[in-house]
Amino acid sequence: MARVRKQVAAINVVPLIDVMLVLLVVFMITAPFINPGQVELPSVARTASTPSLPLEVMIRADGRIILRDRASGNKEIPVSRAKLSGEVRRILQSHHDQPVVISADKNVRYEEVMNAMSVLQAAKVTRIGLLAKPAQ
Repeated sequence: MARVRKQVAAINVVPLIDVMLVLLVVFMITAPFINPGQVELPSVARTASTPSLPLEVMIRADGRIILRDRASGNKEIPVSRAKLSGEVRRILQSHHDQPVVISADKNVRYEEVMNAMSVLQAAKVTRIGLLAKPAQ
């Protein structure tokens, strides 16, 4: 009767360990000789003009819209949705680069904020932002 031989399937990892140790020694020896590069950070030039104060479109919880012109001493102007575009254009005629921010009550639907943003974009306002209250 002939004996059946089983094949042994094993991977010899000793040569792999030897190669990894040689690579580790090479990197440990060469690492101190590598000079780290200097990172050149961008700089911002100072402007002579102060940044303009934004025109704030406030949307209250009851749906009222109020414009607060911070450039004119925080003067508040209540407007309707239909007259929002005209009032914003009138105010921005004298301050054409003035940014406009939208601040809405937390109970106002997001749809109302998007509608106000659409009206401002239709009024050719290029700098629109959303004003948020930081978490406490």
